[in-house]
Amino acid sequence: MAFATRPRPPKPARPPAAADVARPSLVGLLWRSTVGKKTVMAVTGLAMLGYLVAHMLGNLKIFFGPEDFNGYAAWLRTIGSPLLHHEWFLWIARVALVASVVLHAVAAYQLSRRDLAARPTQYRRRRQRASYATRTMRWGGVILGLFLVWHILDLTTLTVNPNAVHGRPYENVVASFSTWYGGGIYIVAVLALCLHVRHGFWSAAQTLGANNARRDKALKTVAATLSAALTIGFLSVPVAVMTGWVS
Repeated sequence: MAFATRPRPPKPARPPAAADVARPSLVGLLWRSTVGKKTVMAVTGLAMLGYLVAHMLGNLKIFFGPEDFNGYAAWLRTIGSPLLHHEWFLWIARVALVASVVLHAVAAYQLSRRDLAARPTQYRRRRQRASYATRTMRWGGVILGLFLVWHILDLTTLTVNPNAVHGRPYENVVASFSTWYGGGIYIVAVLALCLHVRHGFWSAAQTLGANNARRDKALKTVAATLSAALTIGFLSVPVAVMTGWVS
């Protein structure tokens, strides 16, 4: 006589061991945290600030004439030679700059979204008391991002530059700033940059822990001096072209 056997209930699934659970990397944890995003913004902001200072000093060579300015532009393409091939340094710098801009912008956007979600209405009055530079940081970043695209099309690829001549950067700068829109776009972008640098430098110092009660005044002075120097330095070129001093 055969007896029917009861089907055995399925064994409960074994919870995954700690080793089986994918753990986020240190970089992932840093990126997800608010402090991490602020640190990324601070570091990339300081890297871009260093580039801006070097770029401004190079721009000022236009006041020494076409030979000096075009010679400086040609030298940039040979930096690192013979270890690096022609223009390799420029492309490395461009890739690093684009990476810094993207990381800076993404971190700023995500922090802005977190800030809006965490502060619905009770902080409205406090936020209204923020400085003009603080309140325009977001739009200043948008303006600078759009300007970066224009600047590349204007003086790197020469796509929108009137009377562009390849290999003649002095002539191309003069051709760009000789138009009201070329000089106007540049001036608006530089003014946005002034506000962005002034507040951004101060924010970076706070994030990286460089500020304290004794250094606050000195850091604010450095931020204001940097933004003023960059503004004067960058604006001097289009103003000189538009007034006929450089032609």
